[in-house]
Parts: sequence; structure tokens; C-alpha cells
Amino acid sequence: MAGVHVSDAAFGHFLDLPPAQGATGAAGLTGGDAVPLSPAGTGTGTGTRAYLEVSTAAGQVFGAEGVYTNGRHRELSSPRIGSGSREHSAERGHGAGNAPCGIMKDSSKQKQVRKKTVSFSSMPSDRKINSTAACMAFMMEGCEMKKVRSNSRMYNRYFLLDPDMHWLRWEPSKKDSEKAKLEIKGIKEVRLGKKTPVLRSNGLSDQFPDECAFSIIYGDNYESLDLVASTADVVSTWVMGLRYLVSYGRHTVNMVEPSQPSVRTSWIGSVFELADMEKEGHIDLFRATQIIKGLNPGMKESRIELKFKELQKAKDQYGEAINMDTFVEAYCELCTRPEIFFLLMQFSSNKEYLDSKDLMLFVEVEQGVEGVTEDMCWEIVQKFEPSAEGRERGYLSIDGFTHYLLSSECHIFDPQHKRVCQDMSQPLSHYYINSSHNASLLEDHFWGSSDISSYIRALRMGCRSIEVIVWDGPDNEPVVYVGSSVASHLAFSKILDIINQYAFESSEYPLILCLVTHCCIPQQRVMAQHMKKILGDKLAVEPPNKEENYLPSPEKLKGKILIKGKRLPPSCTDAEGDVTDEEEGLEMSRRVGADEKDQLNGLGYKRLRLCKELSDLVSLCKSVQFRDFEVSKREQKYWEICSYNEVDANRFANEFPEEFVSYNKRFLSRVYPTPMRIDASNMNPQDFWKCGCQIVAMNYQTPGLMMDLNLGWFRQNGNCGYVLRPAIMREEVSYFSANARDSLPGVSAQLLHIKVISGQNLPKPRGSAAKGDVVEPYIYVEIHGIPADCAEQRTKTMSQNGDNPIFDESFEFQINLPELAVLRFVVLDDDYIGDEFIGQYTIPFECLQPGYRHVPLQSLTGEFLPNTTLFVHVAITNRRGGGKAHKRGLYVRKGRKAREYTTTKTTGIKVVDELFRASTQPLREATDLRENVQNATVSFKELCGLTPAANMKQCILTVSTWLMNSERSLKVMVDLSESYPTMEAQGPVPELLRKVLNAYDMAKLHDNEREKNFASDLIF
Repeated sequence: MAGVHVSDAAFGHFLDLPPAQGATGAAGLTGGDAVPLSPAGTGTGTGTRAYLEVSTAAGQVFGAEGVYTNGRHRELSSPRIGSGSREHSAERGHGAGNAPCGIMKDSSKQKQVRKKTVSFSSMPSDRKINSTAACMAFMMEGCEMKKVRSNSRMYNRYFLLDPDMHWLRWEPSKKDSEKAKLEIKGIKEVRLGKKTPVLRSNGLSDQFPDECAFSIIYGDNYESLDLVASTADVVSTWVMGLRYLVSYGRHTVNMVEPSQPSVRTSWIGSVFELADMEKEGHIDLFRATQIIKGLNPGMKESRIELKFKELQKAKDQYGEAINMDTFVEAYCELCTRPEIFFLLMQFSSNKEYLDSKDLMLFVEVEQGVEGVTEDMCWEIVQKFEPSAEGRERGYLSIDGFTHYLLSSECHIFDPQHKRVCQDMSQPLSHYYINSSHNASLLEDHFWGSSDISSYIRALRMGCRSIEVIVWDGPDNEPVVYVGSSVASHLAFSKILDIINQYAFESSEYPLILCLVTHCCIPQQRVMAQHMKKILGDKLAVEPPNKEENYLPSPEKLKGKILIKGKRLPPSCTDAEGDVTDEEEGLEMSRRVGADEKDQLNGLGYKRLRLCKELSDLVSLCKSVQFRDFEVSKREQKYWEICSYNEVDANRFANEFPEEFVSYNKRFLSRVYPTPMRIDASNMNPQDFWKCGCQIVAMNYQTPGLMMDLNLGWFRQNGNCGYVLRPAIMREEVSYFSANARDSLPGVSAQLLHIKVISGQNLPKPRGSAAKGDVVEPYIYVEIHGIPADCAEQRTKTMSQNGDNPIFDESFEFQINLPELAVLRFVVLDDDYIGDEFIGQYTIPFECLQPGYRHVPLQSLTGEFLPNTTLFVHVAITNRRGGGKAHKRGLYVRKGRKAREYTTTKTTGIKVVDELFRASTQPLREATDLRENVQNATVSFKELCGLTPAANMKQCILTVSTWLMNSERSLKVMVDLSESYPTMEAQGPVPELLRKVLNAYDMAKLHDNEREKNFASDLIF
């Protein structure tokens, strides 16, 4: 069978090409071991193999057809309601926990009408910008843009680059033609976005999107030429081309048609030569298509073939033979992602590639990685660069850079969180615990069947709380089945065997086995015997230490299985006794029509006979009935756990938010779905996590938004099933309300800046009702957390582009409780029949990596879609100080009248209240110092032409670029001996640079004052 054989090698992959003749079989990618590279020209027969060394360490490269897709757009109101595919069609809500169509804000259940937007490109669809030569050609051809004056007026002008690439001209203009121009060598900087006072002015700020604006800073006085283009693609082309000219000065026309091949074209040419084993100067269409597909997993064969035919038609060539020029041109057009090429040009100091120093700058400044060395960057080049010449010289070409950005090293998920990274020595009640409800079910509660595999799946997914509902079975053997389904039941002993085998496969931390018993006394004794025999020493049966106040930690309980269930009182000395069945057990009895004659006075509980052997297996998780918070505070023991129907838990969350949070600091709470959810739909776990509830039982068999949130949330601690709750929910002396709608005292609010740049290989939704392969994607960016944080924003729809749609849209979210926030990307197909789900990815806020990142998309059922990603930029700034140095910055300016000062809450204890009342003034002073530092730092960043999301390294880099590009001799002394480096001008400097240095000094001054006050407070 003809095909492309791919296998990992030290520095890349090898492609086993199909023979040149007689290739009639279906081609496909297969994995395997590669044999050594055969020398070129040795293959003479059809059985001879040529191996092409191709570094695809990222495992995927994506095409970039249809670059100019981001243009003017208009909003079209849609009369229809969203179909709910964002939450997946399987997410069916009932009762109090009904799942909404849109994002769940404050547990609201109303559906939202979605606005539809359609993008119309104003650029030719066949325009390809895949090299600096293409940029220069476009700029020489010219285009119309708006020139913005300092009086906020805009004028249409036609801008173009002179053929000698010395001057930028514009016309028509009232000026003499010799004055309506700008010398390239006089340009100091090219800024992308609204980065000058003119473009940030109130009169213009809302008239055009940020991505359609750019500014040219020129002259010794750093004046600005502010421009607005019709699309973001036009802006990218001009910015890329001008930055290139600024870096390398005067170029000849040879730039447009280079006489020497680049490293990239030389490499892809060598790939062609190895494929042309007969040395005929051409290869067949099938073979050429398979090579490009092998180099770019995910690219459609039909797209590759179409590109070859288009290029052949333009050259009046027909037939199945593809020559080298056509092959190289097709590869460059298909496999150059313009957004990555633009990024490479921003950091490149060596034309169309990055050397080790360029890469070090990118990794450290843009990606936020600390301690980067040239050796580390050399290793990146060796790992991801496909060409032997590039690896030898230490160059990372556009293909190697694309491979690197697609690799796990540039994944949005912080790799530190792929292992257990949190403190596991806290009491058990201080953790959220991954929990499954009715784990034996494969479908819904009413018609669903039971199966052992569902237990295995839940345990392998990191579940640390499993529910087992046991009933009387035949032959004195207890069984497990659910609802009215009696066709398939599982022996209790078989369930124990599975639990014993898989309990600690994915996590070594304790497993809580929630027993709901509906068995007679004899079969209860059989249950106890099975548990002792099968689980043995794994059972935690030691009685709790009554001198302690909190449960043991997960670290101390490693490898242990805790039984949650009813326990006889210590006063009971008989072999059996009566206990009250908790509400969940009663609901299960009703579901199967059990006898309710034992129900007492309609109080929601009944009497249950319990044998002592089973009772003694319950130690640290004794089930008790919840009465109220005051009684629990006085009487409840730390090893006692209460279970709540989601309706009751919601009521407590709304009516007693502070008390519920305080209660959960010491005691475990388990929330389970209402029995009204007969379809096994899921409640929103965030509604109960915000109250501190540790165990929120989910129906693992039902995919959807709620399971996405649950599974995404528990990834953050090595998927061990335990996540440490926010400090404000654990500390004894702390105040937190579950319904907080503003910033929280003592918690640093964060600002999350997300730029959705592009998508790659977005598939047609599975089971789509629309015909054809056309995808019109748009993306929702959602924040889930406390009510104050819940928000969502969406991109415009990209018309008929699923291969590499360019969105290039920026969003900003304020996160008041970062430790409880979750970010979710949802990709939908904007089809007239009904919006349909393409993919999603959910990630805890604390796991985000800053910089340029790829986001892998998952299907409805959680599988990762092959070669399907989003390309985004992430920046996190800190409004209130603190946080990780390389991830956090500072953001907004606030005057004294708008500032939020920290206040104290009276406790009713006179001594304590008087002590903290004296701290009011120091707290106000601290707030003023913090805000002053923020304001000064933001001013410094804006004067540098950067956004508030930029970090200080980027600012210093900008200033150094100004100094290096200046024709005058400018010197600035930087003293690194202090913790906060000083910058001082040596001699006269331009006005703008003087303002920048003054703003930096002001930020440093305020920060020093803040540190001195903090130090004095510590001494006090």
C-alpha cells in the first residue's frame, strides 16, 4: 500500500515516500521506526525508499490559505435563540440546577439571544503574504489608508513604498509631492495598535478597532504618523514590511525577486529532489500531495490538490506532473501561517529566521520564561528546525518557529500543574474533591444500564469520591443497580474488585467510597466481609482522634479508602441497631418504589437497621443529617459529613452565603443532584465551589458544559482529584460571601487580556445538518467563577474558512477571585440551520501561561481533536500588586475619588474591633501608595508605546531600540546594582525620551515608598 511513513527521530521525522511509479494504493500516515537515510540517487526500482528528514517535532503544521479574511464587518441581529450547542446538546437541565443556554451568571437559567456578525474582507482572497518579499511587493503596489491628524480628523490617502525602498509616500495631498513623504531611515519605530496619544484620544478611540491602527514614529523628536487601515491583515503587512526595512536599512529591488534561495526554499527544494528518485525534474500529483500532507498533519488533501492545480493553471501547465518550482511555491503558500510569520519578523534580527539571541529574547520577554540561556535556545533550534543548514547555523526558520509554537512547550496549560504542585498537608476539608454520582450508570437514571467500565473510567479520570448504591441480591449476594433497571445488575464484590484494582492508578491520594445501603442485615454482613477481604489494609478504619479539630490531610491518608456511611452510636453494644437514613437514600427508595412505611412524620428521613460489622468500617466520614449552621457549630464533630440535595444547597448558598463558607472550613459537605434530573444532567459545580463545598457529585456519563468545568478544574493539581481551596475560604480569620459581586478584601484582582488570533483545521461539527465542508466559525471566550467574575465575549464570524481563520480580536476580563476562576474557549459553527458545537477547551485561571500559546480543542465527549487548535496571546496584569513576577504587571489609573479603600468589619468583640479600627488610616495610605505605583507604571508603559498589559522587560527593550536606532549619540546609564534598576540620561536627549525616563523615575519613587511602608509595618 502506498503511503507516507512517519516516525520520530532525534531531530525530526522521516517520511517514507510512495514509489514514483505505480502508486495506486490509498495513502495514509502510519507510525513506525525509520531506517537510515538512503543516499540520493540510489533508488532505481519501485521498491527503493527515499527518506526525507523533516523536523516536525510539534507533530503538526497548518496551512494558511485565505490570509485576508479579517475585514470590515457589520452586526446582524439573529431572530433565533442559540441552539444550546455551546453547552452541548447532551446537557439537559431540570429542576433547580437547570443548565442555561448561555453562560451561567448567578445561577440564572434564562436563554440568551445571540448576536450574529459576519466578516467581509476588503482584500483579494488570493493575496498571499508568506515572505518579506511579498510584503515589499504589496507596499510598492500601495493601498488606501486613513491618515489621522492631531485634531482627530481623518483623511483618505493612498500610501505606497518607492521602488528603491528609500521613501514612504502618500497621495493625494495638499503638500508638494516632495513633502508628502517619509524617509525610511528616519523611522525610529513602528507601533501596532492605538499606541500614541492621537489614536488614544476620546474622539477616535471607538471609531475603529485596535487591530486596524498603527503608528510610524520618526525623526529626532519622535513624531508620529498615525494610520488606520481597512483590515488587520493590511496593518500586519505594512508593520511587518516597515519593521524589516527599519532593521536592515536600504535594500535593492532584488529583495522582491531574490536571486539566492533562502534556507527555507533550499530545504523544501531538497525534499523535492529526494522525492524525485528518477531525477526526472517532476513528481506526480499524488506523491506531491502526500509529502505536503505528511509535513502538515490536518491539512486536507483536496486543498493541497486544488492549490497545485491553481498554480499550474497560472503557468499554463497541465497534467499530473509537478515540477520543483510549483512544489516549492505551493508549500510556501499552503504552509505559511501569516500570523506566525508576522510574529517572527517582529523578533528577527537575521531576515526571515531567528537566531539563538532572537529566540532568547522572544522566550524571555514575550513568553515570560525566566532564566533563559542561549544554550536552551540552541536546543530549541536543534529540536524544531527542519533544515540541516538551519540546525547547523542555529537558525529557526518560519517552519521551525511554527513547529515550536505548536509544541507542548508553547501549550497554554502551565506544565508545572501537570504534576501535584499544591500543598497536600492541609486538612481534608480544605480541598475540593473530584466526585462522581451514580458511577455505575452508562446513561440516564430511568432507562440507564449499569456497567463496571463506568467505575474504571471515573477512577482513571481522577475521581476521588465514588458512590455505590447497594441492594439485596439473589443468593445472599448484595448487588448494585440503579433506578428501575433490573435487567443488568452488578455484584457488589465485583465492584470492590474494580475499586481495589484501579483506586490508586491515577492518584495516590485517599478515595472516599460513598455507601448508600438498602440491604437487609444478613447481606450487610456479607458487604462488610467482602470489603475487609478485598480492600484489606487500604481501608481507613482507625477511630478519629477526638483531641484534633480537623480531618487528617490527603498526604497522611495516601493509599487509603475512606468509607462514607451511617455509623451506630457508641452507646450501642448490640450486633445491630437503628440509624436514620439520609435524604439521598430516601430519594433512591422512592425512585424504585421501595416501601416507605418506615418514614417518620414526613420529616424527610426514615429508620434503617444497621449491623455493627458494617458500621465499624466507617471512621472519618460518618454521615449525619444536617439541621442548621448554629447547631452544627456547637455539636458537629469534624469527622461527620453532611450531604445536601442541590436544591437545599442552593438555598443555603443564597440565604446563608457567609455561614455556608464558614461551615465548610471545618466540615466536609457533599452536594448531589436532585432526583428530578432523571436524564442524568449535571448541575453547575461552580455554584457550590464558591460556597466551599468540597464534594460536588457529577454524572460522569453526561458530557456538556458542566462536565467541562469539572474536568478542566481538576487538571490544575496533576489531576490527582484534590484541589486546594482559595485561602480566603480556609483561613479562620477571613470573611467571604459566596455571592460577592465586587472585589474581595485581601485578594488581588487580576485583569486577563486574551487575544484570539487564529484557528487551525477546524472540522465540520459532527452530525452537522448542513451539507458540504464549509465552516463559518466563531469563538466564545467565557469566564466562570464567583458571580462578580462570570462574563463572556465572542468574536465575529469568519465566513467560509475553517482551515486557518484569522480572528485577531482582543478581550479583557477582570478576575476578582483568580483561585476560583475558569477560562473556557468554545468554537461554534455559525450555520443558518443552527449554531453547532465544534470544540472547546477549559482551563483554570491559575494554569494559564502568558505569551503566544496554542489551545488544543476537545470534542463533545472530551477527546482531543487531532491537529485542531486556537492560537491566542495571553497577558495577566495585577490591579492590586502581588502575583507571579513574570505573569503579572500593573494596570489601571484611578483618581483618589474613584479608589476603593479596604474597610474592616466589626466582630462584636470590643478589643478586636478597637485594634483593627486603628488600622483604617494605614490601610488608606497603603492603597494610595499602591495606586500611585500603578498610575506611574501605566504612564511609563504608554509613553513607551505599549499597552498596560506589557511587562517591564518589554519597556526596557523598547527604550534600548530607540537608543540604537537614533542617528544622534544618545546614552542612558542603567544601574543594575539596586533591586529596582535606575536609568539616567547622559547628556541631552529628545523630549519623548526625557518624558519616558521621568515616568520611570516616578514609578520607581512610588514603589520605593511602598516598600518602605511595608517594611515599617512588618517592624511594627
